[in-house]
Formats: sequence, C-alpha cells, structure tokens
Amino acid sequence: MKKIIALLLVVLMVFGMVACGGSETKNENKTMKVGFIFLHDENSTYDKNFIDAAVEACKNMGVTMVQKTQIPESNACYDAAVELIEVEGCDIIFADSFGHEAFLMQAAKEYPNVQFCHATGTQAHTATELKNFHNAFASIYEGRYAAGVVAGLKLNEMIANNEITAEQAKMGYVGAFTFAEVMSGYTSFYLGAKSVCPSVTMDVKFTGSWYDEQKEKQAAQALIDGGCVLISQHADSMGAPTACENAKVPNVSYNGSTAAACPETFLISSRINWVPYFEYMITQVKNNQPIAVDWTGTLETGSVMLTDLGKNVAAGTKEKLDETIKGLKDGTIKVFDTANFTVQGETLTSYMADVDYDAAFTKDTEVIENGIFMESKFRSGPYWDVEIDGITLLDRNYG
Repeated sequence: MKKIIALLLVVLMVFGMVACGGSETKNENKTMKVGFIFLHDENSTYDKNFIDAAVEACKNMGVTMVQKTQIPESNACYDAAVELIEVEGCDIIFADSFGHEAFLMQAAKEYPNVQFCHATGTQAHTATELKNFHNAFASIYEGRYAAGVVAGLKLNEMIANNEITAEQAKMGYVGAFTFAEVMSGYTSFYLGAKSVCPSVTMDVKFTGSWYDEQKEKQAAQALIDGGCVLISQHADSMGAPTACENAKVPNVSYNGSTAAACPETFLISSRINWVPYFEYMITQVKNNQPIAVDWTGTLETGSVMLTDLGKNVAAGTKEKLDETIKGLKDGTIKVFDTANFTVQGETLTSYMADVDYDAAFTKDTEVIENGIFMESKFRSGPYWDVEIDGITLLDRNYG
C-alpha cells in the first residue's frame, strides 16, 4: 500500500509540473515566434511597408519572425495560419489584408491560446466571443490630408506660373476598390489640397485590384488624358507613379517614397508605420496582458508618417507642411470638419455610418459630433463612405 501511495504521489508531482510550473518554464525559456501573413511580397509597396516593419519590430523585440507571402484573400489564409501555428509554433498571427479577416477569424476560433491580429478589419469589436482576435489600423487620413496640402501648393505654383488656370486644377486618383478605406483616403487627400487651393477638383478611377501594375498605370494615364494635372493613388504598385514620370505629371505616392524611380515628379508620400503596433502586440503577449480589441495609431504614436519632400515641390512647402502637421497633432485641424465640404450643395449635419459589422452593411452609428465626422473614433478601420462635392467617381468597383 505504501508503494502504491508513493507511486501515486510521484505521478501527481509529475502531472503538476507539466500542468503548472513545467509548461511555464518552457514558455519562459523559448523564443517567441510571430507569424505574418502577407497578401503579396516586397514588390507590392503595401506589403513591403508591412514586411519592413515586421522585420524591424521583431529584431527590436528579440523575437523570431516567420512569414508567408503571396497569400490570397481565400481559405489559403486559414491554411497559412494553421501551418504557422502547427508547424512553426507561432504565438501570434498577423495578417495584412482586409479580405483575410474571415479566414483569420476561423483560425482564431480553433486556436484560442494563440493571439490573432489583423490590419484594416472591421469585425473584432463586435465579435466579443473571440477574445483572441484583434483589429488595428491608423489615422492615415491625417497623413493623406497633409500630403494633399503639398499637392495643393503644387497646383497653386502651376497656376501662378500660367501652366494651368485655376479652373484646370484637377487632380486624379487611382483607387483599388470603392471601399471605405479607399474613400476615406482620397477624400482626406482632396480636402488637404482644397484647404490651400480652393478651386481644386478631383476625378477617381478604380482598378478592382489592390495590386495590378498594368491596370494602375492605365488608370493613371486615363486620368492624365482626361485633364488631370496631378495624380495620387491608393493602390500598391509603381504603375501610377511610372505613368506620371513618363508624362511629367506631379505625383503623390503611397506607402513609400518613389523619388529614386520618379525624381522629376515625386512630391511626397504618406504611409502607416506598423512598428509601434507590432512592438505593442508582442509586448502585451510577452507580459501576458490583453491586446486592445480595436487599436488606432496616430501621428502622435509615430504610426502615421510622411516621407521627405521631392525636389520639385512648390516654394514654402516645408513650412506649410510643418504647420499642418502641428495643427493635426494639436487638434486645431480636423480633417473631416463638415464646414469644409458639402454634399449635393448642403452641409452634412448628421450621418449614420456602418460601424458594427453585419452582412447587410447596416448604417448603425451616428458619427458626426460637433460638426466633425469622427473617423476612427468608433472603430479603427475606416467607415467614411460619403461622396462629397468636388470629387467625381468615373467608375465604381466593389470587388
């Protein structure tokens, strides 16, 4: 009987070590692994921005980075997440594209002990049963507004030099899809330009793809042929900047400087810096602390950034850009101030936005407060889908 009791005590001790202290010691000693799922690869400016940030953040935090590139917005995302967990042993999974969300959520349901983080998504704040699923984005509309100011000053210079008339100050914008993220971006860019060049108008074309160099180049050329004298974009290749350089049309790019490839036409670029968020999510997991369900980076957190200016910007641009950034940071400039735009000739006084996800895209939340459309307040992912005067959509593409 004593031998049996002794044997049982040994078994209980071993079990206790595995269930409690043993597993903790193992986790403390192993290097954390973070798995990244990217829609494309380094050839996409969008994905390269994420990849560069992931490399930097993982190096800074002393963790191992494992990446999967060229993962489409399909069940391939779920498969990639499972492989990163089962084969690579990743503790955190991050995916970078809007269409990855549903597949990442599927994996999150099956692996409750792994943290799943997703860029540009909309569902985390309503999927309360998924404690391990999180969305993140940044107030990039502030960066696009500031880039728009640079564009507007360039238009003013062109008007002053008699290259165009004030009525010919028409910009073009190459967008991927007619989604809130793209609409928020092109509207904030336009409002920045309009704040310094009141006569500006803008045409928008959609390619129906986040990354298609030929379509983006063709769209930019069509806008130029249609009288647009300056081009910006929310698409991920060098298509639009290349068309601008060939035509000698000023260009505002996205997600990184194109000054080396387009030295004569590059003005500025805005981008989201993902390093602060990546370091945050890693720190939270290391410290066994919760990750915010819906995280929004800002200019203040270093999450919204602008590149150096191109060599052919208008005189006085740096000073005005510095003033604009200061105003955005201290709140004296509100990007979506309803006093600065109209909708069918009227000031917007109330607007119900689709903030809480559902299949019917129900307009569920009043988002105007004290005359300001409060982008990013109710959800990190953009919900601006207002079509304002001065911007003409030449086509639409909802995917």
